[in-house]
Amino acid sequence: MTTDTRAPATDTKRNPFKDMTPARKYTLFLVAGLLLLSIVQLIEGTNQLTSPGTWSAALRLTIPIMLAGLGGLYSERSGIVNIGLEGMMIAGTWFGAWAGWQFGPWWGVALGIAGGALFGLIHAVATVTFAVDQIVSGVAINILAAGSMRFLSSVIYTPDTGGGATQSPRIQDFIGTFDVPLLSDWFNSLADKGWFFISDGAGILAGLTTGVSWLTLLALALIPATSWLLWKTAWGLRLRSAGENPWAAESLGVHVLRMKYWGVTISGGLAGMGGAYLVVVQAGIYREGMTAGRGYIGLGAMIFGNYNPFGLLAGAGIFGYSDALRLRQDSVHGILLLLAIGVTLLMVASIVRKKYEAAATQAVFAFLFFLWWGLTDTVPGQIVTATPYIITLLVLALATQRLRMPAADGIPYRKGEGH
Repeated sequence: MTTDTRAPATDTKRNPFKDMTPARKYTLFLVAGLLLLSIVQLIEGTNQLTSPGTWSAALRLTIPIMLAGLGGLYSERSGIVNIGLEGMMIAGTWFGAWAGWQFGPWWGVALGIAGGALFGLIHAVATVTFAVDQIVSGVAINILAAGSMRFLSSVIYTPDTGGGATQSPRIQDFIGTFDVPLLSDWFNSLADKGWFFISDGAGILAGLTTGVSWLTLLALALIPATSWLLWKTAWGLRLRSAGENPWAAESLGVHVLRMKYWGVTISGGLAGMGGAYLVVVQAGIYREGMTAGRGYIGLGAMIFGNYNPFGLLAGAGIFGYSDALRLRQDSVHGILLLLAIGVTLLMVASIVRKKYEAAATQAVFAFLFFLWWGLTDTVPGQIVTATPYIITLLVLALATQRLRMPAADGIPYRKGEGH
C-alpha cells in the first residue's frame, strides 16, 4: 500500500477579496471612493465634491433619510412592509414643530417621535390585527397623515400665532452644535492646503467634525445600537424570527403579534424622529411638504443596505450626498463623470462574477453617462433639482441583485394558523 505524498492542489480561482475581513473591505472601499472623487474633481477643476461645506450639508441631509430607513428596518425585520414611512415623517415634522414652538427643541424631538409612533401604531393595528393589505395600509397612512396635519395646522396655527394652514410659527430655538476638539481645526487646515487626495480626505473629515448637531450624534449612535439590539439580544432574535418564519417562532413560544407591533411602532417613532430632525435642526419651522419624499428614499436606502443598519447608513449617505450637491449646481456636472466611472466599475465586477446580463445593462448606462458628460458643460436646473431622486432610482436599479429580504416580509400572519 502506497501513500500519496502529493501536495494538495491549490485553488487557482481563489478570490482574495473574499478572504478579507469586513474592516479591510470597508477601508478599501473608502480609499477607492476617495481616490475616485479626487480624480473626478481634478478633471472637473472644482473642489466642491470634497469640500467641508458639501460634506457638512451631506451629513445633515443624510440623517432624516437614515432615520426613516432605520424605522423601515425594524418594521420589515418583523415581517411588515411599511411604505407609510413618509406619512410618519410628516407627523414627526408637525408634532416636532408644535412642541418645539411651545416648549423647546428637545420637546420637539420627543413629540415628533411620539407622533410618528402613533401613526406606526395605526399601521400595526390595520396590518397585524385586521390583516389589511400592507401596501394599501401604508398608502392610507401617507394620505391620512398629510390630511390630518393640514387640518391641525388650520385649527391651531391661526394668523395671530405667525403660522397658517401650511406652516407653523418658528420654534423657540435650535438644538446646539459642536466641533470635535482638535480634529476639526486640523482637518480644516489640511483641507485648505490643496493637496491631491490628502486635502480631499481632510475636507470630508472636516465637514463631518465641524458644526455637528447633538441630535446628529444621537441619531448616528442608533446604527450600532440597532445592530447590537437586533443581532446580539434575545429580543432582537425574536423580532427577526417574526419576519423570517413566524409560524416556527410561534411554535417556540414567541409572541409573534406582539413582536410585529413592536417593530411597526418603533418604525413609526424613528421615522417621526427623522421628521422632527428636519424641523429642530434644519429648518426651525414646519412647512407642508417639507419631507419631500424622504420617507420613500429612506425605504430605498434600507433596501440598498440589504436590510442591515450599516449598509442602510451607506445608502442614506449616498442619497444625502447627492442632495447636498444639488445645492451646489456647478458640481452636478462632475457627478455625471462620477456616475459613469462608478457604473463602469460595477460592470467590471459583474463580468468577473459572470453576470453578463447585468454587465450589459450597466455598460449601456455607463456609455450614456460618459456621452452626456462629454457633450455638455452644464446640467439643466430641472435635472439638478431631481438629482437625489434620480440617484435613488439608479442605485436601486443597478445594485439590488444581491439583496435578501426577510423570508416572511409582507406575508399575512394569523396566530395559530399553519403555513
